[in-house]
Amino acid sequence: MNIATTRVPSKTSTSLPNILTYTRIAAIPVVVGCIYAQSIMDYPLWLRWVAVAVFIAAGVTDYLDGYYARIWNQQSAFGRMLDPIADKLLVASCLLMLAADNSIHGWTLWAAIVILCREILVSGLREYLAALRVSVPVSKVAKWKTTMQLIAIGFLLAGEAGDLVAPVVTMTGIVLLWASAIFTIYTGYDYFRLGIHHLIAEDER
Repeated sequence: MNIATTRVPSKTSTSLPNILTYTRIAAIPVVVGCIYAQSIMDYPLWLRWVAVAVFIAAGVTDYLDGYYARIWNQQSAFGRMLDPIADKLLVASCLLMLAADNSIHGWTLWAAIVILCREILVSGLREYLAALRVSVPVSKVAKWKTTMQLIAIGFLLAGEAGDLVAPVVTMTGIVLLWASAIFTIYTGYDYFRLGIHHLIAEDER
């Protein structure tokens, strides 16, 4: 039977796409715990590889939940609400831990600040526009930004353990983080412009 044509009518909070989103949220304390134990409590470096493996698995669920929601017609309002929240929680938690263990420091902190500020800005705009019943679709550039962001964080989570394998792992993560910050500014401005347009239109009514 073709999986794309299989009818799975459930759109509840316990549908497979939503369960995959839950696992992404559940991955956060595992990743944070591994990095905290390794960097703050001076546990072995292999904990960073555990963090990377769990983080990659969480990133894969980000693709799979949308994929199964589409092919099984399980796209729901609950899923559309929770999916971007799960992404933001994962990214923000990892960036804070990377700053705490000094993987992100100096000027690179500004890249992390830009990313976090953009996420807060977009969340606020989405909340406001939702009250106006205005949908804000995710652009392709925003998807590329998210992918680059996740890859950058993956390299930085490997950190010192990764540098033992290839000395450029941390530097690659930092370069990709700056690149994603630049994309973040662009997409953030795009969302902000859309929000201002609807804000002005609402005030003129």
